[in-house]
Amino acid sequence: MRPPSRRQALVLFFAGCGFPLFAIDSRDPAPKFRAKTMQGEALNNDALLGKVVLLQFWATWCQYCRQDQPAMDAIQSEFGSKVTILNVDVGESKKTVQRYLERNPKPGKTILNEDTNLPAMFEAKSYPHYVLIDDRGKIAGEQKGAGGQRALRALLRKAGIVAGEADDFSGRLESSPAKQ
Repeated sequence: MRPPSRRQALVLFFAGCGFPLFAIDSRDPAPKFRAKTMQGEALNNDALLGKVVLLQFWATWCQYCRQDQPAMDAIQSEFGSKVTILNVDVGESKKTVQRYLERNPKPGKTILNEDTNLPAMFEAKSYPHYVLIDDRGKIAGEQKGAGGQRALRALLRKAGIVAGEADDFSGRLESSPAKQ
């Protein structure tokens, strides 16, 4: 039996030490989509390539969507241009959504169901439903249901979006000691 070549020996050494020898990208590409914002901006996969995109499927009547809104505001405030937020309203009229947004502004761009194929592609049937697309146009993660700021930050980390740990204060007021 012939001794291993230098290259084979190095591969065996590094593999034995637990070093990854190559990276496998197991993420699926986001399905080809088209969308038009309420302001008339046309969007598709190609237009968003190079950007991390957080899709939020929501509805004006959805109490859990409203519950997650402060978390979405905080994400936009902290990450700014690092994350493009697309709010996809599912199944409501433009007039209903406009009235809601006048009273409850949302960060990011708003898209109506009638102006996109996104809800069908991601089978958005319960709300909120989040899908994260990384800067290479691949699906980095998905979350169904409200989870607050902590859950959204965990989702963003899947696309490499990390910032200083900001606290999620929801639910802490009840457990904090009362002022004397």
